[in-house]
Amino acid sequence: MRVYRERLAVPVAWWILAVPVILLLGAYGIYANLSGPVVVIIYVVFTVGGIALLLNWGRSLIEVGDGELRAAGAVLPLAQVTEVRALDARQAEAMRGPRADPAAHTLIRPFLKTAVYMAIQDPAGQVPYWLIGTRRPDELAAMIERGRRRAGVAADPHVG
Repeated sequence: MRVYRERLAVPVAWWILAVPVILLLGAYGIYANLSGPVVVIIYVVFTVGGIALLLNWGRSLIEVGDGELRAAGAVLPLAQVTEVRALDARQAEAMRGPRADPAAHTLIRPFLKTAVYMAIQDPAGQVPYWLIGTRRPDELAAMIERGRRRAGVAADPHVG
């Protein structure tokens, strides 16, 4: 049974901002005095590329249920989670940047300022933690913690 679901959709502002960006990038073809068909091709390439990029970023899905966290196709059994923390914008920025571990599993997007940190007990010893960008970090952390308890893992005082 799924207890949490969030699609990491790209904000409307990003779609609106894409229009002038594409217009400016295509205008370089006009500025370079390229022929009409070449300029049209440039605009088509930038438009299709921009739409594909925004659609790809926005198709990621986070789900918690049945003892698992599913994030953009990756699956984490909640029994492996040893610590869960909802991160505010400042904490999430530090975990994405200077404090990041290159071996960590991350699902981050530039338009998501908050995140959930999960320390895990990886049987292979390869992945120290998961960092999942989300618009609702407290709710996601609470659902992960509830799933951990159902899986028999002791509660973590750092949640929330």
